[in-house]
This record gives sequence, C-alpha cells and structure tokens, in this order.
Amino acid sequence: MAHQKIVTNVRESLGEFAPAFVQYSENVLFGDLWRREQLSLRDRSMITISALVMGGMTEQLPYHLRLALVDGLQLEEIVEAITHLAYYVGWPRASSALEIAKDVIGKNK
Repeated sequence: MAHQKIVTNVRESLGEFAPAFVQYSENVLFGDLWRREQLSLRDRSMITISALVMGGMTEQLPYHLRLALVDGLQLEEIVEAITHLAYYVGWPRASSALEIAKDVIGKNK
C-alpha cells in the first residue's frame, strides 16, 4: 500500500530521532485522517497537493505527487490543477510545482 510506504519512509528517516512524530504520522495522519470516509483518497491527494503548492512547501510535494497517482489522479489532472492554482497562489509557486511534477512523475509517463 502506497500510504504504508510513506509511513515506512518516515519511520526509517526519523524513527529514532523523533519517535512521537512518527507515531502521529502513522496513527493519526495516515491512520485516521487519510482513512475517513467523507473524502476519497483521490480527493485527499488533490487537496494535499493544492495545499503544498499554495504554501510553497515543495519538499513534501514529490511524496504526494507519487501518492496521487496511486490514489487515482492522472498526470494531466495534476498539471491542470497546478496550472489553475497559478492564478490563486502565484505564478512562481505553480511554476516550481510544475517543475517538480515534471521531474518526479512526468518522466515516467
């Protein structure tokens, strides 16, 4: 499961250094929040990508771009969403996000 792989990466990279952070990531973020039935994983991925682009938080974007594909989003939808966001969050943020998307998932299509 893709979400489990991300949690495993968090455990591997931060487990001994920040065990409480890992616990919250596993149990609350990916365990409870991402599993609520009111939104699909696909919708949650779109919302998360939008929030990361809006906030200029490109460090986490590669994880969530890969996850979005697993959750059912198409590359074209991701590109379109980021293009749409350019007018609301700023051209530089959208441009940076598109460069990351191209590097992370665009070359695999």
